[in-house]
Amino acid sequence: MKLLRPIVFAFAASVILASAPPVLAQDQKVIVTVNDQPITSFDIQQRMNLWKLLGIKAQAGENARKRALDELIDDIAKVEESKKFKADPTEKEIDIRLSEVAKGLKTDDKGLRGKLKAQGISVTAMRQYLAGQIAFGRLIRGKYKVDVKVSDAEVKKKQAGFRAEIDGKINAQIAKIESDPRRKGFTVYELLEINFPIAAPEGGITGELLQSRAIEANQFLSRFKGCGSARKAASGIFDVRVGKKIEADATKLPKPMKAALDKAGAGRAIGPLRSPSGLQVLALCGVRKITPPKVQRPKDVQYPTEQQVRGYLEQEKFAGIQKKYAGEFRKGLLIEFRDPNYGP
Repeated sequence: MKLLRPIVFAFAASVILASAPPVLAQDQKVIVTVNDQPITSFDIQQRMNLWKLLGIKAQAGENARKRALDELIDDIAKVEESKKFKADPTEKEIDIRLSEVAKGLKTDDKGLRGKLKAQGISVTAMRQYLAGQIAFGRLIRGKYKVDVKVSDAEVKKKQAGFRAEIDGKINAQIAKIESDPRRKGFTVYELLEINFPIAAPEGGITGELLQSRAIEANQFLSRFKGCGSARKAASGIFDVRVGKKIEADATKLPKPMKAALDKAGAGRAIGPLRSPSGLQVLALCGVRKITPPKVQRPKDVQYPTEQQVRGYLEQEKFAGIQKKYAGEFRKGLLIEFRDPNYGP
């Protein structure tokens, strides 16, 4: 089994590749030398950019630059140690691993180089990282007789855990949307206005005119048999204007009007009512409840594959083994810190 390779492990959301800042000349300051091999502030920044590309996050409160420097020192130490056993990686092996990383990022070698450039990472920096990974894998298998093995049961258990986590987040988001007060159902009244305008003389609308028009409005009401009969009910009455049906939010109607409409019921009319132009009859054509459709669960939810989960668990175990043994490879190396801020 190949021991391990950098893994881009993303599900529920994709890793976003942010553009790295331009590298300035002063970023080339030598921070430490390892067997006379310099590690600069530029190298440190590149390693941090590489984490971003591979989806590796620094822990909360962690000094990321010091961690990056430790990794760079360990990479040199791993390769130097592997040379003692003639197990150091060849250029061809690194090329193969580089192609695997490109595939993991859903691109090819050329595309990977473009991604590296966009992040401010040189191909040399990536190759150094991969060389350390290959060397360390060989050392712990050969020198320490340790291997990273993940059982099928572990994979299934972790895969179920990831599915439950993703489902939980989706369900929580749906519940949050559903609980929005704006999504509560509301009642709509379908209304029809029938107007009886009054041509007012110079002195304004008189009581006699209102009384006369009210008689005609009541005549209309006696004939009214539902909103579909409105024009028939208005036949023979002077200047009756049947409007178009409108829908109104019941909560926004004046309370006395709503109460009268509720009492009359659907298919009945109330009035006559006073209007700016004369009198009005208001018919309730229907009542309906409007409820927003339930939020649907996404159909294209992508769960991590068995291969991804196995790689994730291998990476997890690999990190634990690396933490245990990596420091031992530094023994015998000449490590000279040039910057006191990064001292041991």
